[in-house]
Amino acid sequence: MQGKVEISGINTSSLKTLKNDEMEELLKRSKQGDKKARQRLIEGNLRLVLSVIQKFSSRGENLDDLFQVGCIGLLKAIENFDCTKMVRFSTYGVPMICGEIRRYLRDNSTLRVSRSIRDTAYRVLQCKEAMLAEQGREPTNEELAVRLELPLEAVVEAMDAISAPVSLYDPVYSDGGEPLTVMDQVRDRKNTDEQWLEHIALRDAVEKLGEREKRILSLRFYDGKTQVEVAEEIGISQAQVSRLEKGALSAIRKSIVS
Repeated sequence: MQGKVEISGINTSSLKTLKNDEMEELLKRSKQGDKKARQRLIEGNLRLVLSVIQKFSSRGENLDDLFQVGCIGLLKAIENFDCTKMVRFSTYGVPMICGEIRRYLRDNSTLRVSRSIRDTAYRVLQCKEAMLAEQGREPTNEELAVRLELPLEAVVEAMDAISAPVSLYDPVYSDGGEPLTVMDQVRDRKNTDEQWLEHIALRDAVEKLGEREKRILSLRFYDGKTQVEVAEEIGISQAQVSRLEKGALSAIRKSIVS
């Protein structure tokens, strides 16, 4: 079949969707213990799981694995959803599915995070799920910090530590042409290769000068003193300072150009 994509043996092109009124009715029946309604809810929201795992597709993880983990998040969302809240199921379900996938990525990350930070992150994720169930929306880091009686910095650090790493070559924006990557965003435009080479050439050129010329340049261009002030400090005339300064600068130019 053209356009057929299979994840975990499921043909994604044939996945069902549910209308809002169907969703509400099935959620109520599922809460009452109707297993058939629960099964229809699961099948009708698999596209929701697929849409969530697309956010993690660039992480290099197996999509089958992410899909199965996302389905666990979907099951938790169905189990914990409060039908009395004026919230769409997708609004509640997406953070639950994302949380389950992030937990999976955290536990299987190749990066080593300290035990204390992992424990804090686990507490934060548990608290986030509980507050999501209570409020029908994802809590802010500030709200989590208050509930857990932790400094905001500790919450942010813990959540950052379990985030999956981002490749420097991941695209962050594209207008149809060459995409803008993470590398473009964090590149050091000040300390370029050319500037480093110029700095090395300048340092080598200065090293070739005599000690008196080095001192004159240091007093003039680092300390900002006038030629008269330099002459008084060194004990020579201002004319001599001027001649030595010009000679030193000329020698540097020749050394760099050559």
